[in-house]
Amino acid sequence: MAHRNWPTAGVKYAAIAVIVVASAFFYFQKSSMADGQAMILPVDPTPLVAVTKGGERSFSIEVADTEAEREAGLMFRQDMASDHGMLFVFEETREVNFWMKNTPMPLDLVFVGQNGRIRAIKQGEPFSEAVITPGEPVRFVLELKAGTAASDGIVAGDLLRHPAIGTAPGPGVPPADKGDAPNIDSD
Repeated sequence: MAHRNWPTAGVKYAAIAVIVVASAFFYFQKSSMADGQAMILPVDPTPLVAVTKGGERSFSIEVADTEAEREAGLMFRQDMASDHGMLFVFEETREVNFWMKNTPMPLDLVFVGQNGRIRAIKQGEPFSEAVITPGEPVRFVLELKAGTAASDGIVAGDLLRHPAIGTAPGPGVPPADKGDAPNIDSD
């Protein structure tokens, strides 16, 4: 009769159990659109700066740069500080469409070109399924608490500065190294 090496098998099964439990823990800790919970991304250590005719305005931001993060966005978020926002980073300059179906707070949607220049600012109404689009291709969208753009003097043509904007490659342009100057090409 063959004897199994029970101590080795026990360690193997214990390791598998730990992996399964840890995976389940992290899976259920992550908020998702399906559970009706707001997604909260880490605040980027570098503030986003809007350069306006009246001076510079700084915002702490969350960066949504994956498809899942962009899909969830600020859905289910009840409130947000006036100096906070979410920057949506797309892989390429393209037509984008937003809606507010599961978003209870009104927003300013700031549509931004490859070069960091604001192309359009639109308002988003809570829970609306109306499509919000700038009517032209953009590379970034900054969502702010409704009224923030107007109160801070942010208008189309103003410049947004942030590493996610400055290092985003344009058509045919390789990504910049972290130490390079911002990529301020025209769109």
